[in-house]
Amino acid sequence: MTMRAMILAAGRGERMRPLTDHTPKPLLKVRGKPLIEWHIEAFAAAGIHDIVINTAWLAEQFEATLGDGARFGVRLHYSHEGQRYGQALETGGGIATALDLLCADGDDCFWAVSADIFIPDFCFDASIAATFAASPQLAHLWFVPPQPRHPVGDFGIDPQGFATLDGELQVYSNIGLYRRAFFDGVPAGQHQRIRLSLDRAIRARAVTAELYEGAWANVGSPEQLGLLNHTS
Repeated sequence: MTMRAMILAAGRGERMRPLTDHTPKPLLKVRGKPLIEWHIEAFAAAGIHDIVINTAWLAEQFEATLGDGARFGVRLHYSHEGQRYGQALETGGGIATALDLLCADGDDCFWAVSADIFIPDFCFDASIAATFAASPQLAHLWFVPPQPRHPVGDFGIDPQGFATLDGELQVYSNIGLYRRAFFDGVPAGQHQRIRLSLDRAIRARAVTAELYEGAWANVGSPEQLGLLNHTS
């Protein structure tokens, strides 16, 4: 399987200011290395060798820091939204704009993860990806239980494993497998959150999900970053 992956890294990181005034949020260090490198290394360990990174804010720092990916054993491909469109395109627009890069090897399925989450133990399991690719579903998502910084959930999971818009709500982890067709109707260059496409696909029962109960943090403030750097 030639499945690729995308790391969403174009955001401004407003809540992390002043740290993000001069450093993109994904390049802030967690336990000794930039947050985004945890994802790159995890993808490499899972045998995923082509990774797309979208950029906007302080975009030049990504290639200066990460290069072409050779030192991680991967190939990095950049989708420069800020340079091409003058702004970050949000999650849905960012992925839709990068589809030709994500599906360049002929596979219409790919991983996507937000650069600003910390998931040191998550495995981008090839067998789960293969099962998804063989299914008719448009997406497979991972949710995490509500927690102090995210007390209100986003989606539920029904007994058949389909994502729902009601029930016992869990928090979307910002980790998912997607099929190209999930983004039908979202043109390249359009600014759009992924939630719009998610709601539509979930109502059509085209999204499956599972609960992830491992270590997970959405790095949303300098205080939280400091806490992560003082715990192990």
